[in-house]
Amino acid sequence: MSSQKASATRKPLAAAPEAKAPSRRRGRERVATLLAAGAVVFADKGFDAATMTEIAARAGASIGSLYQFFPTKAALADALLEQHMNVVHAHLDAIAAQAATQPLPELARALCNALVATRSANPGFVALLDSGNIDPAVIATIRKAMRQQVAAILQRRAPHLPAAELAAAAAAVLQMMKSAAAMQADVTLPGREAALAELAQMLHAYLQVRLGG
Repeated sequence: MSSQKASATRKPLAAAPEAKAPSRRRGRERVATLLAAGAVVFADKGFDAATMTEIAARAGASIGSLYQFFPTKAALADALLEQHMNVVHAHLDAIAAQAATQPLPELARALCNALVATRSANPGFVALLDSGNIDPAVIATIRKAMRQQVAAILQRRAPHLPAAELAAAAAAVLQMMKSAAAMQADVTLPGREAALAELAQMLHAYLQVRLGG
């Protein structure tokens, strides 16, 4: 995804026209239904093969209603990415709220499972990430925000760590979190739960050394 050739040929989702924001409850419910349908179709077909006609049919809506809120397929995909990242941020905020006092093994398990839980609940998001159509700047922004949230979690546990060390630790922890999500998604991996438990133990050992306690 990082090659110059891929960057030149992909269709950046960030450049899509903005979706219309509904002002009434009925409109918000309709948008939620359209987003859910889009997530299913993207997960089943991938971004490139999915069509707006299929998404509208899945939602039980007219194609005009879909275009009213999402003028392009890319605009719908952008809205799905934003929706998913809001869930991820809320999940990490919940972990941060308990990080200072939570037993370290429990904190390690919570971090290890954070992306497992959010990604398994939204396969459409994974399909979009794998599509090669996301603007690299969008990916960079997502990764930066997640590193900052993980750093905030670690800082609650170890406020004495210098900023540079905290940033490096956050990057390492986030990589372990991604590895856990990849393990969970690998249906060919025997004993996935046992492997995830091993990874959580590794993360616990790292946090014990890096943060103390």
